[in-house]
Amino acid sequence: MTPGQVVGVEVPASSANLGPGFDAFAVALDCTLLVRTSDRGDQRVHTEGHGAHELPTGDDNLVWRAFGAYCERFGVTAPDVSLMVRNDIPLERGLGSSAAAAAAGAALGRAVTRAGGRDADLIELAAELEGHGDNAAAAVLGGLVVWAGGRARRLQPTPALRPVLCVPVERQSTEAARLMLPAQVPLTAAAANGARAAVVLSGLSGGMAWDPEAMIDELHEPARLAAMPRSGTLVGTLRHAGIGACLSGAGPSVLAIVASVDEAAVQSVRDLAGDAFDVWPLRWNLAGAAVCPPTSYAGGSG
Repeated sequence: MTPGQVVGVEVPASSANLGPGFDAFAVALDCTLLVRTSDRGDQRVHTEGHGAHELPTGDDNLVWRAFGAYCERFGVTAPDVSLMVRNDIPLERGLGSSAAAAAAGAALGRAVTRAGGRDADLIELAAELEGHGDNAAAAVLGGLVVWAGGRARRLQPTPALRPVLCVPVERQSTEAARLMLPAQVPLTAAAANGARAAVVLSGLSGGMAWDPEAMIDELHEPARLAAMPRSGTLVGTLRHAGIGACLSGAGPSVLAIVASVDEAAVQSVRDLAGDAFDVWPLRWNLAGAAVCPPTSYAGGSG
């Protein structure tokens, strides 16, 4: 890249599991992290938005680490630049913020150096750094993904449905949430979960009519919902009202799925969530990790 040139990428948040698709399903949401290059300044990474006052500003920042990992993997020298991050994805809310950061750094490395690599390589790099292949795949590919056997398969989510996020103030680390899970589940529960997962995947991709009751999970949600009573109550209340709902990822955010044209359903989610949650009616993100048009600018990091 030439001095003064700006290269940027935008990467979406994601909601994993989608109820019964534990560690396998994720969908990209139109809430994003944007990172662009800047002339080298006094710190490596400047962040605006969520995490601005708590994320690392040096070479230990996850976006920079992923940028460097891409360059190392493809045998190029990482340019000595600063990174400007605008993050609209809340941290530790089950929205794939870490996967988005890792995917953004890897995608920016490819865009800046033009050293090549497939989307699968970016997913692999992000998953190695962050640990969640389902979220990483959704962040890179956009749309609806199935993560199985270390590979991502992408489907187009139906425009007839839309996601509505309920985001609490409380936070929950994914690592802590995973420690809540049982080591074993009954065979009947596992079989029922597999059947519901097929219905959720087919419904979200438009292959069959949407069935909100299929979002119920018996593998990971019971323990997590018990440990997150506010989220658990909301999930139960939404389901009782006939709205498909589940934890988003490991929580504590709650994902509701409604018909795209049903504004009354969106209002119902708002009413049922009350003041304890910020309610965000969103759309699917179909672009994944997208390169922003490079521009030239004068001066430093502005």
